[in-house]
Amino acid sequence: MELIENRTFEEINVGDTAVLERTLTEQDITLFAVMSGDINPAHVDPEYAMSSRFREVIGHGMWSGALISTVLGTDFPGPGTIYLGQSLRFRRPVKVGDTITIKVTAKEKDATKGKVVLDTECVNQDGEIVVSGSAEVIAPKEKVRRPKIYLPAVHFDDKEMRFREIMGRVKARKLAPIAAAIAYPVDADSLASAAEAAEQGIIVPILIGPESTIREVAKAGSVDLDAFEVEPAANSREAAAVAIRLARERRIEGIMKGSSSIEELIRQVISATNGLRTERRISHVHALDLPTYPKPLFITDSMINIAPGLAEKREICQNAIDLARWLGIAAPKVAVLAAVETINPSMPATIQAATLCKMAERGQISGGILEGPLTVDQAVSPKAAGIVGIRSAVVGQADILLAPDLEAGNMIARQLSLLADALSAGIVLGAQVPIALTGQGDDRHSWLASAAMVQIVAHMYRKAAGDSRVSPP
Repeated sequence: MELIENRTFEEINVGDTAVLERTLTEQDITLFAVMSGDINPAHVDPEYAMSSRFREVIGHGMWSGALISTVLGTDFPGPGTIYLGQSLRFRRPVKVGDTITIKVTAKEKDATKGKVVLDTECVNQDGEIVVSGSAEVIAPKEKVRRPKIYLPAVHFDDKEMRFREIMGRVKARKLAPIAAAIAYPVDADSLASAAEAAEQGIIVPILIGPESTIREVAKAGSVDLDAFEVEPAANSREAAAVAIRLARERRIEGIMKGSSSIEELIRQVISATNGLRTERRISHVHALDLPTYPKPLFITDSMINIAPGLAEKREICQNAIDLARWLGIAAPKVAVLAAVETINPSMPATIQAATLCKMAERGQISGGILEGPLTVDQAVSPKAAGIVGIRSAVVGQADILLAPDLEAGNMIARQLSLLADALSAGIVLGAQVPIALTGQGDDRHSWLASAAMVQIVAHMYRKAAGDSRVSPP
């Protein structure tokens, strides 16, 4: 057991020292800003700090000063020390990645008052003094020797940073932009997101809807539409029909929903005569990036199939496995969900889950590893699975959650998006082109991530069709 021990006034001699070494990280800066309320852009805004002439004199010296207090309170003199005063001079900036050595040296002792004056100095990895000064304390009279208390780890979630990392991985694929219909984009968010997706080289948008309304909304939102083609449609229903026609004519490789309703678009997509059906079942997959889960999590079906039976679930599962594989997961782990982990004849979801696992064993579902029935907590938490004695490659580390029905899948996906601050994207698979059910209420992150998923899947469809291409307009 590691102990924390002080040095009493009697034990301290002039010239005694204590040393602490730390390396400054981005997380240290964030935590210091949260605790102190110091949001000086020279400290917390990297872009400003790099361009500001003040960065050479401001730096992060206060962080170094705080570490001096750490030495005084925990090591030398340690527990029982009463801090009387501190003088500091910030001599050089401290930057992320700098390793700082904090040295505290006893300079004077006052036996009548029990006071100790200490020289304090912080030196960087190049031997340069960054902070210097002195501290005055009342040293402890009684000896303290106690077990060391370990503080919990502090984790920060930067949603924008997570988003940039994801989009960076998409860009690393170096895929060409694909022509995509934006069905009825008569709201500012859809237009702005479509313009940004075009700027980032993800899609070449074709805007479908009443041109006068689209241009009026774009003008109000300062969105430049000069580079985009606009296909006229009087209303949202007609816009969906035009988007489907463009897909059937192979003028586009993807569809993104604007302000129209999901039902309005999907009803026409699944039409047996004028829709976009293939031999595959049409289903939806939510892809989520969670700050509390170590990898992407896919949830299906949360938007299309209301109460799928066994045959439908097999195809929904296969669609999700194929998507995960396209996104780089070699053998996706599928948790087939139910309310309980045991097979119960009164609960059809449990019987279907067990049957799907057997179908996977016999090759009727390929490319993934299935386990079920499992509850949600068993699918994502090894501890929860261990309590009931379940052991498999899937429990606690699922890639895909196969929901028992649409209501369950939709509630799981929306709860994680709103309450767990997940980055989310969604895509419809099994149609002639991938479809993103974006719309009002989706933030910029969700819209662009969905567009990137449409781009990736469109390229996979090209490959499956022998690399036959659709030329952007």
